[in-house]
Amino acid sequence: MTIHNTTFDPGEFCSRKLWRIVTGQESQQSLDKGSLQKAVAELAERRHYLAELERLGKLEHRH
Repeated sequence: MTIHNTTFDPGEFCSRKLWRIVTGQESQQSLDKGSLQKAVAELAERRHYLAELERLGKLEHRH
């Protein structure tokens, strides 16, 4: 059974904090995979750390 964390709103975090969460430098109360994907999507939308996200394989390759 998977429990989704519905209280995580990546829009409330600065890009640096999201980057630390995505890269595992900062734990965030056991976020599920969906929440981590939301954090990645938020960073990609802001275009912060975009090259780094692609290099880490966190993003699907864009055409």
